[in-house]
Amino acid sequence: MSSIPDGFPFRLRSCVWEITLECCFRCKYCGSCGGKARENELTLPECEDVAGQLAEIGCRRVSLIGGEVFMRKDWEEIVFALTSRGIKVCVITNGFRMTQAILSALRRLNIESVAVSVDGPEEVHDAFRQPGSYRRAFEAIDALAEAGIPVSVISALRADNAPRLPEFFETLKKHDIFAWQLQACSPMGNANKNAVDVAFDAAEVMRFIAKVNGTAKFYVGAADNIGYYTPEEYASRGIAGLCYEGCGAGLVSVGIDSVGNVRGCESMYDERFNEGNLRERTLAEIWTDPESFSYNRRFSPSLLTGGCAGCEHGDICAGGCRSYNYFTTGKLYENILCPTGKRRQ
Repeated sequence: MSSIPDGFPFRLRSCVWEITLECCFRCKYCGSCGGKARENELTLPECEDVAGQLAEIGCRRVSLIGGEVFMRKDWEEIVFALTSRGIKVCVITNGFRMTQAILSALRRLNIESVAVSVDGPEEVHDAFRQPGSYRRAFEAIDALAEAGIPVSVISALRADNAPRLPEFFETLKKHDIFAWQLQACSPMGNANKNAVDVAFDAAEVMRFIAKVNGTAKFYVGAADNIGYYTPEEYASRGIAGLCYEGCGAGLVSVGIDSVGNVRGCESMYDERFNEGNLRERTLAEIWTDPESFSYNRRFSPSLLTGGCAGCEHGDICAGGCRSYNYFTTGKLYENILCPTGKRRQ
């Protein structure tokens, strides 16, 4: 039974939960600067309590991220704390540490799916991560599929890999995945420190997705930070007929980091977006606070700027991804990737 008052307009559906910042990689574009665990990360009892709070508030699905999830020794207990409460769990991983023991645990825990991050062709992927990581990622993908665990691929697009999507698509067709998600690499964290070129042609990506979606045996979809409302919109969200309906941060989704900070989205990696900490307040208290997530809960099309201002889709799209907007322009309601917005300028 949900602890949210009857009539409260915002219902939590999904959560992205960073259970540790520890990672076996230090990727050049990592938005969270993963590598070393934070001091004083949530303990297992605290994590189990968070799982209970997520269930109580009505959350249906949790995506576990790192760092690298499998670097945390008690990751199985955290997953069980969620799945035993009826919450569907997806684990996002780099695949480098996949073992038979992990595969067995994932099956036993009734995991919904695993997403493996692969950036593109081998030389592209390894250059931003470490030598051999591409090969290990695909070994993990194949092992997951063989074990009967649904597996997908996530690719973060930048200037170097976006033009090579057709080439990488041919590689993915040889593997048993159920989905391929394309998302824009945001210039935050290591990407900002290393001046990674994140610019690419979003309109061309949308055309590519629409073209291949009917030919692949898996879904190909644009993440929420790519789009919006091009002629290919309804063929590019992974399932035909879907369209982008605005940033869900603080409306239907929430992010939690490894020390308990709560944000509308775990990609909003800036202290200004912290709405509270779970060591100080309950998730229900944070979620129902009338001052929380005001950037979305009090949105009005009048807030739109740049090419988004006056857009006919502005009341639905709401200016696109808040995180990507903030880290590219410093503004929340203006998206520089939007092909529709570019045509208006």
